[in-house]
Amino acid sequence: MNKLLVITVVIALLALGAESFRVPRQAEEEKGTIATVVNTLKSYYDQSVDTASGYVETIKGYKLDEKAKNLYEDTVRAVSTYTGIFNDQLYHILYPQDSS
Repeated sequence: MNKLLVITVVIALLALGAESFRVPRQAEEEKGTIATVVNTLKSYYDQSVDTASGYVETIKGYKLDEKAKNLYEDTVRAVSTYTGIFNDQLYHILYPQDSS
């Protein structure tokens, strides 16, 4: 989800900046319009990949993987405890013990 958001923002920023972008002309060889568009799109793609990679590296620096792993382990421990309590209560409801 976060990757999609980052890529969407990058593409939106690139689209807004595309209005003022001018392709420099080649002196010795004129390229066709399609080649110019393809090269421009490739450069936009490369810039967006580099930016997204930079964001990913920054996020890895925050050690979110370790924090998520610890949160998962704590959640599993709590859920298993409450599941055991629920199973015990259910057992005593289904099989009541006579005190006499």
